[in-house]
Amino acid sequence: MKKQTSFSKEQIRYAVLTFFLAQGLCFSSWASRIPDIKEVFEVNYAFYWGLVLFLIPVGKFIAIPLAGYLVSKLGSRIMVQVSILGYALSLFAIGTAFNIYMLGAFLFCFGVFWNLCDISLNTQGIGIERLYGRTIMASFHGGWSLAACFGALIGFIMIISDIPPFWHFSLIAGIILLIILFGRKYLQDDVEPEAQIEQEDKKESPALMSFLKKPEILLIQLGIVGLFALVVESAMFDWSGIYFESVLQVPKSLQIGFLVFMVMMTAGRFLTNYAYHILGKQRVLQLAGTLIFFGFFISALLVSPFESMVIKVIINSFGFMLVGLGISCMVPTIYSLVGAKSKTPVGIALTILSSISFIGSLVAPLLIGAISQAFNMKYAYVVVGVLGLCILIMTTFCKAFKVEEPKE
Repeated sequence: MKKQTSFSKEQIRYAVLTFFLAQGLCFSSWASRIPDIKEVFEVNYAFYWGLVLFLIPVGKFIAIPLAGYLVSKLGSRIMVQVSILGYALSLFAIGTAFNIYMLGAFLFCFGVFWNLCDISLNTQGIGIERLYGRTIMASFHGGWSLAACFGALIGFIMIISDIPPFWHFSLIAGIILLIILFGRKYLQDDVEPEAQIEQEDKKESPALMSFLKKPEILLIQLGIVGLFALVVESAMFDWSGIYFESVLQVPKSLQIGFLVFMVMMTAGRFLTNYAYHILGKQRVLQLAGTLIFFGFFISALLVSPFESMVIKVIINSFGFMLVGLGISCMVPTIYSLVGAKSKTPVGIALTILSSISFIGSLVAPLLIGAISQAFNMKYAYVVVGVLGLCILIMTTFCKAFKVEEPKE
């Protein structure tokens, strides 16, 4: 039963958007300080640092069944509040860590609450899409990216001002707490489509276990593309700052890789709905794969011939911008396709999707760390760039992406 409310759908939409903003701000605050935290703990080996970062996707992966169960049982309205609060407190805790073991434990918790946020917030987002009767998921993810971009800018200012991560993370946690307090009343109870309610009433489906044993082919195909996308995201979120530091070897004042990536990712997400209207979702995803492929190859291969540090920064930043524009539409488009096409209940469908795609988050830190340690980080970026080509191939030939979408 839908919660009775006197709020307009616009108030509800923008209140839910503030929680996406909170998640993006929390995430980018961590990501912007990764090189500093690596330096604090004096981790000099890329593979060892990859193992430390590996604890975040481990937490995310372990949280997948927990997230599906809790969102289905308690509803996304409650879980959004719990998960965002836990996410902010985990960020604060990271700033208090004084040894590598504490850092690892807090990164694990950060991963757990990260995934709880993803599932519960996107469940709310899909509900708002149904309230509006049209695709608006990209605007939520655009809000996430806008806040992440702002968080990257705050992080850059904190870095060049020599402000320790503890004070930085404390400020962000306080802001997120205010967002929770002011926005919680607008969150909505989950409402399943009538067909799903009738199916549950007739007891024709044993729900979670049945869907997990026999997931839709649609969800498998979307999950594999999501897997590739999450490897790309991990390469940029967790390693872009280190790439500027170790490969380009530029001073802190020129370490703008994460910031320019987030700026283009943000711009791309706000343009995604318009791109759907002009090109359709399939061509948007094809273009995204192409941009990711060329962006990584520009960053990894075109910088070496130049001696000038400024030219290196410009060329590498351009490559990062292409990757940011390409990856911007991936996650919102995949989630939107789940809401539009899947016959599986939303919470379970997102759980299945996450179970497949989050393998990318598990693989990325170990893959990038191992290649960087054995050869050079730029070769790790070449390998990740090939996944852009894989995205292009899958979105061209898989049936999940071929169905015509109605124009908005």
